[in-house]
Amino acid sequence: MQTEKFKIAAGYVLICLIWGSTWLAIRLGLGSLTPLISAGLRFFLASLFVYGMMRIKNISLQTDQLSIKLYVVLSLFSFVIPFALVYWAEQYIPSGLASIVFAVMPFFVILFSIIAFKKSSVTFNQIFGSILGFSGIVIIFSENLSLDLSKQLLGIAAVLMSSFIQAGIGVTIKKYGQHLNPLSMNFPPLLSAGIILITVSILFENSSGWIFDLKAFASIIFLAFFGTLIAFTTYYWLLQRMNVVILSLSSFITPIIAVILGWLIMNENFSFQTLAGSALVLIGILFANFRGLMNYYQTKKNFAK
Repeated sequence: MQTEKFKIAAGYVLICLIWGSTWLAIRLGLGSLTPLISAGLRFFLASLFVYGMMRIKNISLQTDQLSIKLYVVLSLFSFVIPFALVYWAEQYIPSGLASIVFAVMPFFVILFSIIAFKKSSVTFNQIFGSILGFSGIVIIFSENLSLDLSKQLLGIAAVLMSSFIQAGIGVTIKKYGQHLNPLSMNFPPLLSAGIILITVSILFENSSGWIFDLKAFASIIFLAFFGTLIAFTTYYWLLQRMNVVILSLSSFITPIIAVILGWLIMNENFSFQTLAGSALVLIGILFANFRGLMNYYQTKKNFAK
């Protein structure tokens, strides 16, 4: 039991660290490649990594009717559409603004959870904790945030739609995908998403702007292996074991990781405002998970007796 809880905690920290670093990796990649080809190559390569791991671990692909339907849904609504929207939007809005807009995801998860589950497990602590966490994200980025709706409205709308779609997919998999293997369930969606995005890129993007330099290769490989294979496999494993609202609060932590990495690698500013906002995010997450922490404390206390 304790080992399982440790694995869950470690997995949660892992996806926060990895997805916090993907903002920087995407930005580096977009300096050499257009958005759709960058995302398409990432997912296609990730599908090969997933297939290789399936062969190594001797994991077969589930092909029942429900699983196939979920693969199609995942391909379109977890990879193709939301990532195309995010990659496209980052050309027009700063990453700080994108982080704030995407951080509304837990609120969408709460909404979908209430709709999807008759006996909804959404609590006041989770709602209030989500509000605190979102307030922290706004504080972090508000100092350097400039808003020009005439130029940024479509970019904001794209990221907001991506957040909405990802929240719906998370709740859908929580409700219908408990039987899926966290690794193999990624293979068909990633493969089809990669092929779709690469095809659309060849047809509609300007290929003369593609530069396959070290930054492009490093970005694609990092995002495919760590940002997709490791992160999504861990995420779906956690989704089968955690409250979906608590899991979605990781979207509050990833911008903090991105800011820290920008400070360490890109020599970007790290102010007291960033520190205060980060503290508020962590308080919000602790508040949202208050009941779980109290249960854990009580279990430890009973075990000690």
